[in-house]
Amino acid sequence: MAADRRSSWLKGVLDLLVLSCLTGGESYGYEISKALTAAGLGEIKGGTLYPVLNRLEEAGLAVGEFRAAERGPGRRYYRLTDEGRRALAEQGASWREFHSAVTTMLTSTAPGGPA
Repeated sequence: MAADRRSSWLKGVLDLLVLSCLTGGESYGYEISKALTAAGLGEIKGGTLYPVLNRLEEAGLAVGEFRAAERGPGRRYYRLTDEGRRALAEQGASWREFHSAVTTMLTSTAPGGPA
């Protein structure tokens, strides 16, 4: 049950987290997945991540560019657009407000907390 709940929460914020992963510069899917895992969000598989990247690209929030590699397969590198940076700032602020409201509610109704 807890894993299902966590998965639902992640779906609601994954676009925002992927945008956040691109603030340091361009990156490709596997690097983004590793960053999300390192942040404690669990393993995000390609079947989940690549539709997000495609959605962000279609919305004009990120731009992808395929690059051939000298060895191995090529990679598609993504970077934020100016619109993506604006969306990240706006949605990030909205998320922090929401998080604060949830935290306040949970804290105020927790056993032993203020009523």
